[in-house]
Amino acid sequence: MAEEILLAVNGTLMRGLALNGNLLAVGARFEREAMTAPCYRLWAIGDVHPAMERVETGGGAIALEIWSVPTVGIAEILQQEPAGLCIGKIELSDGSQVLGVLGEHLCCQRGKEITQFGGWRAYCTAGLPSSP
Repeated sequence: MAEEILLAVNGTLMRGLALNGNLLAVGARFEREAMTAPCYRLWAIGDVHPAMERVETGGGAIALEIWSVPTVGIAEILQQEPAGLCIGKIELSDGSQVLGVLGEHLCCQRGKEITQFGGWRAYCTAGLPSSP
C-alpha cells in the first residue's frame, strides 16, 4: 500500500467543488470534515477560490475537509493549485496539526475577507458569488 498523508483543504478542492477532481485523480480519499483552531482568516480571491492565513489576532475557526492523499500525489495537486496558495501546517480545533492548503500573505491581502462566514461553502451558499 502506498504511503499516505493527511491533507486539509478549505476551498475548491473540497467534495463536489471545481478542483476536487485533482484530489480524486491521485487516489485521495475523503476522511472527515473538521474545523481549524480559531486563529485563521479566510479570503475570497476574485470570488473564484479562497485563501486561508494564520493570524495572531482577529481570526476565526474555518470549516475544512481532511483527505488522505498518497504522498506521491501531493506535488501533482500543488502544481494545479492557483498561484498564491501553498502547503503548511494547519492547527485543528482539537489541537492536532495536519498539512493543509494556505494562502501567501500577499495573495490574501489582495482578496476580500470572508472569515465571518466560517468557510468557503458557507460563503458560496450565502449567495454572494456564483456557487463554484
